[in-house]
Amino acid sequence: MTKEPYLSLQLRTFSSEQPESWQPVIDLAIAADRAGVGKVVVSDHVAFGTSMEAYGDPSVGGVSGGKQPTGPNGHWLEPLTFLSVVAGATQNVRLGTNILLAALRRPAVLAKTLATLDVLSDGRVDLGVGVGWQREEYEACGLDFTKRGRLLDHTLEVCRTLWTQSTAQYSADELEFSEIHAMPKPLQAGGVPIWVSGTVNKFSMKRLATFGSGWVPWGPDANDIKSGIQSMRKAVSSHGRDPDDIKVIGTLPIIRNEAQIDLEETMASVPEYVEAGVTDFRAYLPVPEGIGPATEYLTKVVQKFNDQV
Repeated sequence: MTKEPYLSLQLRTFSSEQPESWQPVIDLAIAADRAGVGKVVVSDHVAFGTSMEAYGDPSVGGVSGGKQPTGPNGHWLEPLTFLSVVAGATQNVRLGTNILLAALRRPAVLAKTLATLDVLSDGRVDLGVGVGWQREEYEACGLDFTKRGRLLDHTLEVCRTLWTQSTAQYSADELEFSEIHAMPKPLQAGGVPIWVSGTVNKFSMKRLATFGSGWVPWGPDANDIKSGIQSMRKAVSSHGRDPDDIKVIGTLPIIRNEAQIDLEETMASVPEYVEAGVTDFRAYLPVPEGIGPATEYLTKVVQKFNDQV
């Protein structure tokens, strides 16, 4: 597996209030594509309950001290629909979810949606998945929150089956089918690459070893990414998986010189994170609005990054 490091951007496809237009977010994706950014990613929520406190509770999948960027009436675009728009407006940048609550979708329909998006984007899709943290979101979809891990595994099993078998067969407690034809297949060999989110625990690491092309660290493992990668490598090895095959997301530490971002100093840390195993460098930068200014700024950022790798 090729593991060339690249920069990625999180697109803000959510807002506390109804924005005048979502076009600036699409424009940022276009600018990222023109500047040579490796990937753009979007996040996911289908619905919210009134209370958001669970996001700060690690015992249910939240992160200690975490706070949602919107309240329960925040506007969140459906990620695969949004990425379809971006696919039509770009040529090279990869299109990812970070993360998709895949278990909330019917597995066969999700497999078809992702295969279609992969074909129409010329094989640029990455599927980042996680179990989520909000009981009410699962209840709104008629699903048991306490079984969310198994629901996600089942969803990924069905997707992979339909993506890789010409005449598909599947049997599990949740579902059984045989002699099923589902075309088109994703353009990427083996199906859409799956990135598994989670802390280093027995459930997420088994999921990563079974399905994952990449790991999306969460909580303390994201905060101490070097230690987290070491723990992840040991965990997936215990499941018989070669950790060298797994890509890893890491947040690029931003260095400021007074009020300004110092790109030289920021990028100086890249080699040590590459050495630790980070391949996808998530950059949270104040990019100027407008395709032209954003492209100019991001081109400089990409050049500085490439100088270090």
